[in-house]
Amino acid sequence: MAPVSLSLLSHSPSVLLLPSPSLQLSRPILLPPRTLPSCSSTLISSASITSSSISPPKVVVTRERGKNGKLVSALAKHGVNCLELPLIQHRQGPDLNRLQSVLCDSVFDWIVITSPEAGLVFLEAWKAAGMPKVRIGVVGAGTANIFEEVLQSSKQLDVAFAPSKAIGKVLAYELPKLGNTKCSVLYPASTKASNDIEEGLANRGFEVTRLNTYTTAPVDYVDQSILEQALLLPVVTVASPSAVRAWINLISEPKEWENSLACIGETTAAVAKRLGLKNVYYPKNPGLKGWVDSILEAVRAEAQVV
Repeated sequence: MAPVSLSLLSHSPSVLLLPSPSLQLSRPILLPPRTLPSCSSTLISSASITSSSISPPKVVVTRERGKNGKLVSALAKHGVNCLELPLIQHRQGPDLNRLQSVLCDSVFDWIVITSPEAGLVFLEAWKAAGMPKVRIGVVGAGTANIFEEVLQSSKQLDVAFAPSKAIGKVLAYELPKLGNTKCSVLYPASTKASNDIEEGLANRGFEVTRLNTYTTAPVDYVDQSILEQALLLPVVTVASPSAVRAWINLISEPKEWENSLACIGETTAAVAKRLGLKNVYYPKNPGLKGWVDSILEAVRAEAQVV
């Protein structure tokens, strides 16, 4: 795999970041020379936003290349610039090739989707299967947003449930059971996802088919000069336990790193704390807005320390 380029992000509203919907890294798109900061020789890809602003970054964004745009834009509205350091990449899971045929051959009462990446992978297989009528249960608003465009153009897909709290265990406890017979659930998931969903649903009498359709892995290459900058910034953001572990693997002494980690939710934060990180922030109400609020709280706290 080609080396992953890393670049400085700022809040230019005139440059559009294009998210990649597939499991592969997006092809680099060269931007006009006027958008490149004079001090940078880094390749600018579709996951990069630049401007002439000299405001230094305060936050490190670590999602897979092409997936940081919404967070960067939301923070820019608060005057916070970001440094992009992708820590993970998504790869094909062992059951991905089965997903299309399962959708063609079987009918499920529910399809349970618990992450944006799982949603993207599912949609690709669903379209290839001829877009059968499906009822979707999502873990939260961030995952539901993946289906927004399809919902506007097709009545074959219905996002019909989200739990009161965006946690897998809560979803498994609250998912409505339809009819008097066993309620069937298809659960396309990451190979690294816990068994909370299928065990919780099975304990309630659901019949669950889990397919491990994708997995996450650390990026193949990290630019050391960008990493050195990231280590000095007050706040690092992470969107999964895999990203937490990837960050810790890059730190020579995790217990001595005293800056802040802003997690997307409670599950990721729990992993960070268990692995010894100290200043961990996460939203009580998961979603982009809650995550941004937690990041801003971390930024303010770090400013007071300085």
